[in-house]
Amino acid sequence: MEHAALELPDHPRLAENIAHFAAALRRAGLPAGPDRVLLAVRAVTAAGFTERADFFHVLQAVFVQRPEHRAIFAQLFRLYWRDPRYLEHMMAMLTPTVRGVQEERGPKPAEKRAAEALLDQPAAPVREEEGPPAEEMQLDATATASARERLRTLDFEQMSTAEMATAKRVLAQLTLPVEPLRSRRIAPASTGRIDRRATLRSALRRGGLPRLHHASPRIRWPNLVALCDISGSMSSYSRALLHFLHAVANRQGQGWAEVHAFTFGTRLTNITRHLRTRDVDAALAAAGAEAQDWEGGTRIGETLHVFNHDWSRRVLGQGAVVLLVTDGLDRGDPARLAFEARRLHLTARRVIWLNPLLRFDGFAPRAAGIQALLPHVDSLRAGHSIAALEGLAEALSRPDDTGELRRLREAVS
Repeated sequence: MEHAALELPDHPRLAENIAHFAAALRRAGLPAGPDRVLLAVRAVTAAGFTERADFFHVLQAVFVQRPEHRAIFAQLFRLYWRDPRYLEHMMAMLTPTVRGVQEERGPKPAEKRAAEALLDQPAAPVREEEGPPAEEMQLDATATASARERLRTLDFEQMSTAEMATAKRVLAQLTLPVEPLRSRRIAPASTGRIDRRATLRSALRRGGLPRLHHASPRIRWPNLVALCDISGSMSSYSRALLHFLHAVANRQGQGWAEVHAFTFGTRLTNITRHLRTRDVDAALAAAGAEAQDWEGGTRIGETLHVFNHDWSRRVLGQGAVVLLVTDGLDRGDPARLAFEARRLHLTARRVIWLNPLLRFDGFAPRAAGIQALLPHVDSLRAGHSIAALEGLAEALSRPDDTGELRRLREAVS
């Protein structure tokens, strides 16, 4: 991270400024209590604060305790410690009346949350045009529906703190139904085909005319296995999906035999047992503590090799569905990635790829990693919003997702 020149406050105001900065962090959702403020003052005093980069990393080491807090801390640090141009942009983003004064651009990850915390005001909602007074009640309902629809289609990375909290509640209510699989094994039934073996055994026991026994194929439920990329560009999307998977794993009667979750960046981490914790915040906090490569690099081919070698026989079984959550931007060998993706595809019943890059119009598979993965998936979805995750049920019910997937495959060939 590059840091511009910084004129740090004088010693008498240092503790006060750090305390105010910690208050903004608390409003943004970081656990920055009084103990952290005292520790930050002592750390800055011990380390010195003549360089902006040193000052940034000292405060980050004190206040950032979870990987998901890094982006919010970085944006708040930039806002609070005197970057006037950036502060002007935040004011423009939160106040629609001054839009158009400067160049329009979408907010970067965590910018909304940082701006709300520092400026102590929520982002202004997009309002519908007001109609005549007689239709006031109807227009209010329309505006509410419009806001709800906007939240469904809003990118997870662009959500504010309040919007993300609402999105998590919505994700907790989503369902992911699955059709049962018909097994080759049979079970006793009142109707169906005649079970000749059971009928013959009954005749031998009764010593007379047999009573016909019937049987039908057994019903079994598949496993759901999620492989979530937690590199820097994917952490927000994977975290939202893990909220969704936690609800699926803890909801009775969902249909899935078992729900398994793995995270990967530079290494593979099994976080399945954490998803079984009833409290979602505690579950994700434990998963984040175990996965040490949050917001790091990406080695998809190597981590898929570890999964295929160590875990595929344990968790996939017959009829398992795999959710591969990644943007496909791999730093490794594309040939190895293609080989491991093919092995995964042959083992699972279906591989559904959630790639947030599909949210961009005119997306083209130019990256070598994306080209290596495309031939070895059954369905391709965006997975960047609530609406995209709602479409997973459709992807599971369709035998093949031929639309977008076919177009991208033709673009590669």
